[in-house]
Amino acid sequence: MAKLVPPHGSPELKPLLLEGAAKEAELKKAQSLPKVTLTSRETGDLIMMGIGGFTPLDGFMGKADWKGVCDQMKMTSGVFWPIPVTLSADKATADAIKEGSEVALVTEDDGELMGTMKVTEKYTIDKAHECKQVFTTTDPEHPGVKMVMAQKDVNLAGPVKVLSESFFPKEFGELYQRPAESRKMFEEKGWTKVAALQLRNPMHRSHEYLAKIAIEVCDGLYIHQLIGKLKPGDIPADVRVKAIQVLVDKYFVPNTVIQGGYPLDMRYAGPREALLHALFRQNYGCSHLIVGRDHAGVGDYYGPFDAQKIFFEIPEGSLVTQPLPIDWTFYCNKCDGMASMKTCPHGKEDRVLLSGTIVRKTLGEGGDLDPRFSRPEVLDILKKYYQALDEKVEVKLHGAATGDVKKKQ
Repeated sequence: MAKLVPPHGSPELKPLLLEGAAKEAELKKAQSLPKVTLTSRETGDLIMMGIGGFTPLDGFMGKADWKGVCDQMKMTSGVFWPIPVTLSADKATADAIKEGSEVALVTEDDGELMGTMKVTEKYTIDKAHECKQVFTTTDPEHPGVKMVMAQKDVNLAGPVKVLSESFFPKEFGELYQRPAESRKMFEEKGWTKVAALQLRNPMHRSHEYLAKIAIEVCDGLYIHQLIGKLKPGDIPADVRVKAIQVLVDKYFVPNTVIQGGYPLDMRYAGPREALLHALFRQNYGCSHLIVGRDHAGVGDYYGPFDAQKIFFEIPEGSLVTQPLPIDWTFYCNKCDGMASMKTCPHGKEDRVLLSGTIVRKTLGEGGDLDPRFSRPEVLDILKKYYQALDEKVEVKLHGAATGDVKKKQ
């Protein structure tokens, strides 16, 4: 009987989230431990270790692993890993911690206790070197570079015990899924070849086209949405879910699609992040990752298909999960349908290039979109969302103008 792909670098998932008596004992012990504050990115990384999404990691990386990942995309164990997973602290906090001692890990916004760590190493890094290797740039305007350069002075490494999944299970309900849960769903459906579609925006006609190509060659599609920190202007997850579900219900064969969400922040590392996306999708049970134009990119830092090329440059066997590389897609008036550069012989003048940015800008300004961009049911949901945003802005402006700023909106 055919099986799902194995977890990355391990015969079994390695979730680090404690439960029951072990969790209660660790929570009690953590109350007396010195605290280290986690950024949003570090919190997402910790939760992914907790649920097994970052199998086989057992904690935040030490200096040898950091260097190996930066320079060779490989940890000292020999396991492939494309982006460092590290935790930083300010010098005063680090100086007060002895190697071999334990610390409590808390969130920066509300101090929630997320886990504990045994600090086995304290070290400093060349942040610019990490940026150059991972993002191919040290430009401070790059959001990923900005994130790394804002890290504190000293990195702390060591194994972790995870105590919380933060607000994700409560806020996102069934959308938020752990790898063991997605694997169970795939197995129940009898899927072994599963394609993951990475999303942080609603699905438009181009996404739909990619998705249907994947379903043609796989057993099913896993629409796997980022529900961690977004860029300003991105559509919130609840609106995205609704817009995607109406598309799935009306335009896909029943039981060929599952929606899920994962708790990471985007790093915008382009090619390297595409590899990370494939790696943790392997843990979720996906055999393939759809890699389209400018996957995980930002601005003009990467070529449109660099994220596809990198899969064919890494050593063979680095990942079990493979890319489904798909060319630039668009609506062609002469073809009278969706097409790609590989299938459409016509010129630019016949093509309607689809862009999430154009969709957001047009709807945000109250304009009407060409139905070739997106299905009408999806556009209705997005229009209502933007109209509600405009109404909130008007109410706030009116309240401020009349001095009624205390009134709850």
